[in-house]
Amino acid sequence: MGVIALAAGAAAWVVTTRAAWLAVWLGAAGLSFAVAAWAMERKSRAEGVSLLSGPGRRFAWNMIPPLLAGGILTLGLVRAGLFDLLPPTWLLLYGAGIVTGGSYSVRPIPLMGIGFMLAGVLALVSPPTWGDAYMAGAFGGLHIVFGAVIWRKHGG
Repeated sequence: MGVIALAAGAAAWVVTTRAAWLAVWLGAAGLSFAVAAWAMERKSRAEGVSLLSGPGRRFAWNMIPPLLAGGILTLGLVRAGLFDLLPPTWLLLYGAGIVTGGSYSVRPIPLMGIGFMLAGVLALVSPPTWGDAYMAGAFGGLHIVFGAVIWRKHGG
């Protein structure tokens, strides 16, 4: 997921239209979701548990509301032409979902969510042209760093 976000950050930096920028980030989000679902299903199968039982179900129920809110706000912000507010909105809501969903997981997960929320706050108060850097840094860097920590300490 982190590598996808870093590639999206590079691609988003060079596109020339807002529609292309949005397509880059939404495409990266869709691809990242598919990779995450595949990885979680694979880990669940290896542990002999259903993906949608216990912690997996609670994590999903905590992630769905912030992600749904992000989707709805994306529609409204795009319609209003407020593209500059998309990076902080996405980072804050994704982070909120990770914090709440991560309460049913290993300790680094909610800490990663806090990192996303901090990146969202910084994106909100920084110049709008920094949005792609915050998106790549958080969605790319935080996923890679925390993924490595979780893999090393918790087996994936």
